[in-house]
Amino acid sequence: MNKQNLVRILAVSTAGVLGLLLGAGIAAAQAISGDGFPASVPKATCGPNNHTESGLQGETTQQERFSGDSERAYNCNLELVGQEPQDQFEGAYSQNGPAYDGHCAYYGTDNINTLQSRQGVKVVDVSDPTHPIVTAYLDDTPAALAPHETLAAHTGRHLLAAGQNNGPDFAVYDTTDCAHPRLLSHITLPASSGHMGAFAPDGKTYWLTQSFRGVAGFVYPVDLTDPSHPQMLPRWQYAGDGRPHSMNFNPEGFVPGLAAGMRMYAGQPGEWGMDITNSSYGPDGLVIEDISDYQLRRPNPQVRIISKLLWWDQGQSESMIPVKINGHPYLISTDEAGGAGGLKGWFGACSRKVSAFGFPQIIDVADETNPKIIAKLRLEVSDPANCSALLAGTPPDFPGTAPGTNLPAASGTTNYSEETCVADNPNDAKMLACSFQHAALRVFDVSDPTHPKEIAYWKPGAVRTKMQPSSGSWAAGVDRTVDKIAHWARWVVVGRDSNGNATDVHLWTVSDGHGFQVLRFSSSFLAQHQDLFRNTITSQHIGT
Repeated sequence: MNKQNLVRILAVSTAGVLGLLLGAGIAAAQAISGDGFPASVPKATCGPNNHTESGLQGETTQQERFSGDSERAYNCNLELVGQEPQDQFEGAYSQNGPAYDGHCAYYGTDNINTLQSRQGVKVVDVSDPTHPIVTAYLDDTPAALAPHETLAAHTGRHLLAAGQNNGPDFAVYDTTDCAHPRLLSHITLPASSGHMGAFAPDGKTYWLTQSFRGVAGFVYPVDLTDPSHPQMLPRWQYAGDGRPHSMNFNPEGFVPGLAAGMRMYAGQPGEWGMDITNSSYGPDGLVIEDISDYQLRRPNPQVRIISKLLWWDQGQSESMIPVKINGHPYLISTDEAGGAGGLKGWFGACSRKVSAFGFPQIIDVADETNPKIIAKLRLEVSDPANCSALLAGTPPDFPGTAPGTNLPAASGTTNYSEETCVADNPNDAKMLACSFQHAALRVFDVSDPTHPKEIAYWKPGAVRTKMQPSSGSWAAGVDRTVDKIAHWARWVVVGRDSNGNATDVHLWTVSDGHGFQVLRFSSSFLAQHQDLFRNTITSQHIGT
């Protein structure tokens, strides 16, 4: 008997015992955590024919993994409409974008190796959402071949931009014909090592973060007033706090009396216990910065810190997403690693009594000098009270290491952390669609921002040992018992009735194991929750 089969047999035989232990050791869903917030948000109420999770909210249990059950998608109030053709599919890198314009989607395949038949940014035409088709690969620049999390679109100007991961190239494409983007330009940004990036709201500046985000790190702004001739603006170096892992900007009307693009909402990445020379030295959290000098193209531009809101119970902050709920301005925070990314990994997080996995927070920024957390959208897998029991019940996928976790090896091969959220209407948000990596896509009702609740989820089926050399989660010989959705979803309104209520609402997403997928809310769920969907709009300018 080989080692892999032995692991599977032992896992299935002990699943019942571990289930009892977990049941005894896990706190009630609405218990109050040590930070004064609910330990987790209420679970979604799913439809009668849904294939639902059997364990903790967000968890894929041992029984689900090793019985083969996780090879079938778990769904709650969401259904699959269509996906890109699977017969020649080689895997996806769900962190790389996705970006969207018109009826098209774009994502990177930069797990570059000689086994891939095609490389570069994949272009998907979704004119028929039941049969999305791949129309092109953008492989004519170093940036498109390795964009990592820099891939972003500006729908108003029909631009697609990418910065080379760990390299100096920066490329801009015209997406007027969204299914066949055209290269406008690519330039070298001296000493750049791109990591993430975003457009300013007007699409005339692209901000590129760097692989090193520690003390004395840089950010690179690029002037795209003429996208055929990009110009590098003076890069900014951070002597202390303010260093963005990723960033977002104030849209028009978000800050009273302030034009769009004057504020940067920076997600400063931090991990517990990191040395001051480390890229993730931290502390983790939000930094609000005045970037008006750059937006207005003033000479000798400066970045000025307005305020900071920092925390130590998560790790690797990324985007800080501006939304209005009931007319009030908030930011939605993201953290891709949680406490499991810090010193001593998952075990260290449990020892510190913090969440092993990152989760969104709703931050009140009506007073930008004094931002305040008003809600934490924790799943049960992120409840600190569940940390040790969940660790004991989550064995690493064979052979014990796997790519695509964004965590140290000591934390195993599962990461239930949230990495991005997209509001159904940024100016009147009632729902958030958030990507939680191995807990996949979760949808929340935030119409009452102090009492958020889960209303739907989609976890694509695990592809196990299927050869997918372009996947961010694939390596030869690795048995992946979960799939991963890491980055931006997109809301798409397909139809409305005479009263303005949405009659069909889709979510676009990308997973490592299945690539581009179109989902829809079930008709029964839509009928029961018309109030939530009344002002839902098709997403534009995602990630700005």
